[in-house]
Amino acid sequence: MHKIIVTGGLGFIGSNLINLLLKKNFKVLNIDKITYASNFYNTNEFSKNKNYKFIKCDLCNKNKLKRLIDKYKPNGIFNLAAETHVDRSIDGPKNFIYSNIIGTFNLLEIIRNNKKKIKLVHISTDEVYGDIIKGRSKEDDAYKPSSPYSATKASSDHLVSSYIRTYKIHGIVTNCSNNYGPRQHPEKLIPKLIYNIINNKKLPIYGKGKNSREWIFVDDHCEALIKVYQTGKIGEFYNIGSNYNLDNLAVVKKLINISKKKIKIGNNVKIYFVKDRPGHDKRYAIDSNKIKKKINWKPRIKFMDGLEKTFNWYLNNQNYFLKLKKNDILKRLGTKN
Repeated sequence: MHKIIVTGGLGFIGSNLINLLLKKNFKVLNIDKITYASNFYNTNEFSKNKNYKFIKCDLCNKNKLKRLIDKYKPNGIFNLAAETHVDRSIDGPKNFIYSNIIGTFNLLEIIRNNKKKIKLVHISTDEVYGDIIKGRSKEDDAYKPSSPYSATKASSDHLVSSYIRTYKIHGIVTNCSNNYGPRQHPEKLIPKLIYNIINNKKLPIYGKGKNSREWIFVDDHCEALIKVYQTGKIGEFYNIGSNYNLDNLAVVKKLINISKKKIKIGNNVKIYFVKDRPGHDKRYAIDSNKIKKKINWKPRIKFMDGLEKTFNWYLNNQNYFLKLKKNDILKRLGTKN
């Protein structure tokens, strides 16, 4: 059976990817160091699957990581282990340096010295391209990261690329647009809004809500990752996106409209604007034509359909929130209400 390691598999994209891999009959080892964003609730659906196993490990623990890889002998690794929240990177960049750069470096060193050729898919972000006021970023565009988060992801991308060229490891880098869907930590925009709507709280939006993002449903992203693993060309970068942009204010309004069809909205559920994030990029947008043409992939889930699926999941899985640290949630929701 084809054996895969997913790093960061207790998180949002990682857990959704594992769920899909298991359905496609892969054998999966989930490696996660268990941070605030990790949640065992994310793995409830498949935790007892005979082809799934979890082991706690920090990628910065190189010796333990090497022992795990040597013992498991994977055919491939999807590297999703990363600190991802821009606000947290502004508050304290150090954890991002260790997780996103040193962790990736350790993984690369182990892969390059392994007797078995392990295929690595390194998952990154569209934020490495920085502000894109017009047009869409292509894979060969220059990186212009704006935050400590995106800078550390850019660094890890360059590390992977250098190891592919210098040491001939079998690696591929993907850069994806904003994901949304089930199992996402409520520090991110859409689950934060859903949590507040369900709990009759205010809806905080940065600045004037005009920052634009390209949105992709997490299952579409995961399908693309598996296709890249199976048929992608070694050494290539692939942008993964939907070509569908919305500003934050439009996202809130669409979510409120969906919510009104599902539950009674409380009086406190109102949009209010908060002080903007330092260095906040106005717009991210990527050109995904390469992956569509070379790998024959395209997103299937329309935004409103995905948004409704997402709201339904959080409404039906409110225990998800109970598995997270309550004080941490309230701090990151941006309101005491």
